[in-house]
Amino acid sequence: MGIEGIGLGGLLILIADVYAIIKTLGSRATTGQKVFWIILILLLPLLGVIIWFFAGPRD
Repeated sequence: MGIEGIGLGGLLILIADVYAIIKTLGSRATTGQKVFWIILILLLPLLGVIIWFFAGPRD
């Protein structure tokens, strides 16, 4: 995989992270829970979004 593949993968992770943050902000979770999820997603971009997908706040 060349540098283009790495760049494309990074772009997909960025898109998934932004989507997860937007959905978290729009959820009915408490402010503390929202802050927790956003920090987790920002600190662990790939793993954070995977964890958010399975255990994150729901609409």
